[in-house]
Amino acid sequence: MSASHTSWTAKFLAVIRYEILWNIRKKKFLGMIVVAFALATLSLAASHIVSAITGAPVEPNPDFVINSNVGLGGFGFFLFAIVTAMNTISGEFESGTIVPLLAKPISRTTVFFGKLFAAFLTLLATYCFLMIYMTIGGFVVYGPQNNLHLVPLSLLGALISTLIWISAVLLLGSLSKSSLIAALGALGIWFGTTIIGTILAVLAGQGWILTYIPGSGNTAYVGEPPPLGAGTAVTTGTDSIGPNLINYILHPSWEVTYYKANIGGTTPGQILWEKLYSEPLSTVILTSVAVALIYFIVFVGISWYVFRRAQVTE
Repeated sequence: MSASHTSWTAKFLAVIRYEILWNIRKKKFLGMIVVAFALATLSLAASHIVSAITGAPVEPNPDFVINSNVGLGGFGFFLFAIVTAMNTISGEFESGTIVPLLAKPISRTTVFFGKLFAAFLTLLATYCFLMIYMTIGGFVVYGPQNNLHLVPLSLLGALISTLIWISAVLLLGSLSKSSLIAALGALGIWFGTTIIGTILAVLAGQGWILTYIPGSGNTAYVGEPPPLGAGTAVTTGTDSIGPNLINYILHPSWEVTYYKANIGGTTPGQILWEKLYSEPLSTVILTSVAVALIYFIVFVGISWYVFRRAQVTE
């Protein structure tokens, strides 16, 4: 029993090592670090760019780091999912390396989950680099930062948000055995949910649909929305799990309110906000985490099943 367990562990670790070394040889990990550095630097420099254009001074922002979502946004999470997973499965079929890989005395289940775990480790290393860089950069650009002990929650949320898209890319890659289709298909899903979802949320008042779709989700406000007031915007989707967790720790009594935009009103072009409903921030967080887990489990489960049943020809 012990020998069998040890044997499986050794095979699992061998797959992880194989995948990580492949990523290093293909310079995938290096590319992710470079892209992460570029995006984080752009986020840090945004206020200075605006200051150079408008002449307005850069004000201290003690909450920059905890509000930065590790320097990425929804598209950033999606982009890293594409880079991490687009050829994890499909690339083996395209290059023909799937034949010698599956010829080894390792089950397809071990290969699949070893590759998935290697993708997670690659992502974790990249996001840890981002978190450290954003924390140091926040001090340099915006002065002393508050509540840095909550930054790991932002890291946790970023990992969850990206893993959903990784599972979607894996599913498309497993079904099509094409890295290009995996990338373009996932991009189409992202654009569809983002553009169509925004229209449904703002104009049709059907933003609740976005609660059950991966991405930025619906937009609610703590207080009245602009221009009626200076309410704080809260996005409810899976991309905002980290910031919402931090806000809940800092403001556990927050209640968010959803609105529908009515264009016209008594004056042409005027936007009137119609209140729809309210719910506690804790409900928003629980819902987004549950949605993330369900999508991840379902997508990974289908990908695993398809990979196990895939026909391999030399």
